[in-house]
Amino acid sequence: MLKQVEGSAAVAEAVALARPEVICAYPISPQTHIVEGLGERVKDGSLTPCEFINVESEFAAMSVAIGSSAAGARTYTATASQGLLFMAEAVYNASGLGLPIVMTVANRAIGAPINIWNDHSDSMSQRDCGWLQLFAETNQEALDLHIQAFRLAEELSMPVMVCMDGFILTHAYERVDMPSQADVDAFLPPYEPRQVLDVNEPVSIGAMVGPEAFMEVRYLAHAKQTMALERIPQIAAEFKARFGRDSGGLVRGYRCEDAETVVIALGSVLGTIKDVVDEMRATGEKIGVLGIQSFRPFPLGAVRNALQNAKRVVVVEKSFSVGMGGVVATDVRMSLTGLHLHSYCVVAGLGGRAITKASLMRTFSEAIEGSLPLLSFMDLDWRIVNRQLEREATIRRSGPIAENLLRDVGAVASKVA
Repeated sequence: MLKQVEGSAAVAEAVALARPEVICAYPISPQTHIVEGLGERVKDGSLTPCEFINVESEFAAMSVAIGSSAAGARTYTATASQGLLFMAEAVYNASGLGLPIVMTVANRAIGAPINIWNDHSDSMSQRDCGWLQLFAETNQEALDLHIQAFRLAEELSMPVMVCMDGFILTHAYERVDMPSQADVDAFLPPYEPRQVLDVNEPVSIGAMVGPEAFMEVRYLAHAKQTMALERIPQIAAEFKARFGRDSGGLVRGYRCEDAETVVIALGSVLGTIKDVVDEMRATGEKIGVLGIQSFRPFPLGAVRNALQNAKRVVVVEKSFSVGMGGVVATDVRMSLTGLHLHSYCVVAGLGGRAITKASLMRTFSEAIEGSLPLLSFMDLDWRIVNRQLEREATIRRSGPIAENLLRDVGAVASKVA
């Protein structure tokens, strides 16, 4: 059924169609509308049997999710930004215990300074925690990925994050094709846990593990991620066969067949990049874009195959590792061993800064010309950066960086040093 709805409402309805038995969440923008929608369904009885548990923090939300999943209930939660960091200890516990929790991460920047707008720094900060991370390009894909995520999580008994760009997707109204309850039931079987707490057959879950077995436990988590590399595209193919559309998978190429320049990105920015690719193709440039749907596990083989005939790759990403460079670009470079092509990392859109077609076209043209630095920051205001560096070099009590920059751009009225 076609509907014109907010992205958060679409995700809430998709999660409800998956028939969760426990939902626990603490409100934090921009995921709040999702759990509000689910809470309303539980309250009015349209989502039953399901218990919506109000908690006092994000850490409590994940702790409740761990308990309910360990008891054998299909479990869902959602968070963003600092909320994900607050639950980090429990996030690691959930994956270490092999619990098939599904969580929406409405991607949002991490402070300080405080910023509520979109980038990918929150989920990227948890890239090594053992959760699968699936990224949505559109609201339709966000909807579809949640249905696939429950299937994937429960088959492998491991947790899955579905990452969607905060505000850009969560608060955008788009037309989506909402599946029927019958089709979702046929695609997603009732939850049969691989492990469950049972008073009649008591076991310990999460017991102390010493050096004699801890490495093996961690390796098995890696082994499951490797299994997911096979199941993710298989489940996406089964989803397409039932629902009639491509959604999910490991990677998806656009005009990459003969591309000499391939742009790699995740999330909603792919739509803008595709527009730029079309415009540059019209001028004769052989350029394409490769969208990564699965960030963890990272599809090294699929990325490598897509870049076999390229001359250069440009990774556009909304996060970076301070002191190192691009997070996604580092993984991409691992896939390039033996391939003789130029690799560029472009950090863009941090804290919600607009990623415009003009800036993308300029960046891709510089890469084709060979003048793009290996690591660059799109539309960085070097004027205020250099002014702050000079300020710190000349004034011992130079003051807080963020407030100085706001004064320099005229965002607040204050005396300028």
